[in-house]
Amino acid sequence: MDTRQQWLSLAFIPGLGPATLKKLVQRFGSARQILAASRKGLEECPFLRKDSLAALCDQRSIANAAADRELHLAEKAGTTLLCWDDPLFPPLLKEINDPPVILHVLGAPQLLSTPGIAMVGARAASSYGLQVAGRLATELARHDLVITSGFALGIDTAAHRGALAAGGKTIAVMGCGLDIVYPSQNRKLHAQIAEHGAIISESPLGTQPEGFRFPARNRIISGLSLGVVVVEAAHRSGTLITAHQALEQGRDVFAIPGRIDSPKSEGCHRLIQEGAKLVHSSADILEELALTTRSSPSEARVQAPPLPPEEGQIFALLEVYPRNIEEIILAANLPPHRISEILLHLELRGLVASLPGNHYQRLAEPHSSGV
Repeated sequence: MDTRQQWLSLAFIPGLGPATLKKLVQRFGSARQILAASRKGLEECPFLRKDSLAALCDQRSIANAAADRELHLAEKAGTTLLCWDDPLFPPLLKEINDPPVILHVLGAPQLLSTPGIAMVGARAASSYGLQVAGRLATELARHDLVITSGFALGIDTAAHRGALAAGGKTIAVMGCGLDIVYPSQNRKLHAQIAEHGAIISESPLGTQPEGFRFPARNRIISGLSLGVVVVEAAHRSGTLITAHQALEQGRDVFAIPGRIDSPKSEGCHRLIQEGAKLVHSSADILEELALTTRSSPSEARVQAPPLPPEEGQIFALLEVYPRNIEEIILAANLPPHRISEILLHLELRGLVASLPGNHYQRLAEPHSSGV
């Protein structure tokens, strides 16, 4: 019998969660030996509930049929099935208390064993959070770290895109079957990751993205990674669940500070108070993980070139946090039409971002001359 079929059969038996399956593997050694175990042998497992024992003994034929269907669907969809004993199954993920025994992979399965960093955060992220996530993912990807995230809108999406923009690799961990693109707005990104990274799930094909699957998915995001970077998180959020799971798994947790009056940064600040590493740049992460850094001019903070006096004056009034056009006009002592012209020029040069509500935000650091 195909080893993959054996593992799938176990995964389809009701009541056998990931933690129980890991204990069964530790006791019997392989899927074949678990399936061949006698009822008496299984009854000697103190961690096996009665309903799970009954299902394991009485529903094997049903599970075998489901496994056969899944193998057929996977072959048709072009996905790879990584079983617990597959050489490509990520060793870091085996260390956690409740690892999946089967991973469905679309893309490059070898990436799952490549050193990487997880990046997570709010779906309703601020422009600041999106920019930080994208830039940090780009910098880390340039150091050959795989960026792992959950494919959600907001910070997850920015992290995946940042890694791809650097020509790096990224892993998307889904809370649904691999034949479903969720959220649908990320369809193009889904195709890009499948081509230049990996999309993975522990759920069978056809599994819908139900809410309860996402906290379970989060343990895989952190379990695959050397550490987890939290970019933005409210006080009570799924992002913090991932961070606490990472701590339980013995992973490093990093947090990006934000405004003290922003609810989106409250979770990050709480993590820092609890001992998470405060991150200013990718160098902080690389140093903490004792990874070799490669100096690269492109990883320095973006520097604004020298500017004409009036442009320099307006640029100096802007910050990384958005500022309303009325505030800029009051502070600049220049005609409003001239300020609008300057802001448009700075935006076209990529130094300033125009945001909803007539707000403007700096995208670069001030020039060393003090402009």
